[in-house]
Amino acid sequence: MRIRKKIWNNDAEPILVIMVVLMVLGTINVFSSSFVLGTTDYEDPYHFLRSHGVFLVIGLVLFWIFRKINYQRWRSLRGGLMMALVGTLFAALVLVLIVGTEVNGAKRWLFGIGQPAELAKLVAIMLAASTLATRLKRGTANSLGNVFNGPFFLIYLMFGLIELEPDMGTALIVVGGPVFMAMVAGMSIKYVAGFGGFVLMILVLMINIQPYRLARLKVWFDPWADAQGMGYQTVQSLSTIGSGGFWGMGLGEGVSKYAYLPEAHTDFAFAIFSQEHGYMGAFMVFLLLALLVLFCVRIANRAPDEYGQMLVTGIMVLIAGQAIANIMMVGGLLPVVGVPLPFISYGGSSLIVTMMAMGMLLNVCDHGKKPSLENEQPAAAAKPASRKRPHLRIVK
Repeated sequence: MRIRKKIWNNDAEPILVIMVVLMVLGTINVFSSSFVLGTTDYEDPYHFLRSHGVFLVIGLVLFWIFRKINYQRWRSLRGGLMMALVGTLFAALVLVLIVGTEVNGAKRWLFGIGQPAELAKLVAIMLAASTLATRLKRGTANSLGNVFNGPFFLIYLMFGLIELEPDMGTALIVVGGPVFMAMVAGMSIKYVAGFGGFVLMILVLMINIQPYRLARLKVWFDPWADAQGMGYQTVQSLSTIGSGGFWGMGLGEGVSKYAYLPEAHTDFAFAIFSQEHGYMGAFMVFLLLALLVLFCVRIANRAPDEYGQMLVTGIMVLIAGQAIANIMMVGGLLPVVGVPLPFISYGGSSLIVTMMAMGMLLNVCDHGKKPSLENEQPAAAAKPASRKRPHLRIVK
């Protein structure tokens, strides 16, 4: 009998391992990048670490709950769970504009306990997955109807409310993930091009509405032209990454957190991580995120239905998209947009929503198709492969 040895018993195990490793790295980095600020502003070097620990526990509890809820229960906008989630979110997005706490000129915090816009990222993915799955099943996923329908109009409304805060970075993520899902679902190239042109006009309008955005865009091309002004964060970030070298300065030894690099524990946490752990540490984070994407594709391939496929695809795009945007921003390849790096950056709302999304993803995995066992049978009894391996049906 010839038995093929497997590293993992199921597709959920590698996801869990990657998630735990990233959470451990993130927790260490949160303390290392924030203890100076905690000491100077709160007279407590563990201030941010304690808060992060609370958020982590809440996130793990919600991860467990969302993994236990059958993902199909989220599908219908008329369903009780989905209605409650969407209704609560819209109420919070409106409230934050009225009574939200203003930080750095933007009202993003509701009663100082969380950012509703973070939850909007996940809800937008869920709404898009529901309508796109229906269109895939009906064979109508190749038209502009993918992005012009009831659930997508709710997504556009969320986009508008978040833009009013203002928070352009989060608003673009909220709408960008679902639009990408609509294209992956099979929307015709001509419609993709036409809608892309429309989106470009909206972006130009958004940039011109707020003068600081145009100035930030200009300084992005040459941050050293205003190294002490709007280009300061980018210049300091690049200097931070470069000073780490190949092996890094060592855990806790990074110097840029000493009031040189603003937002060192949040948006620019990856710069501090790179300074202390070097290019090798940065590569390890790249590798973990890339493996996470690969296993997400594997889970999507084995999802039992179109809704499961679209939901996993959306969650994958949400996490990978934020990671790419943050790393490119920290590396000076994108303007400063205020997007956190999942698991690594400090931020309770972001961490909790990411854990909820991971719980949903693993619930789809738990209901997914099992891999063929034909290679684990005796050679004499093995049957010729007559079935095709499951493939990502949403990809044309």
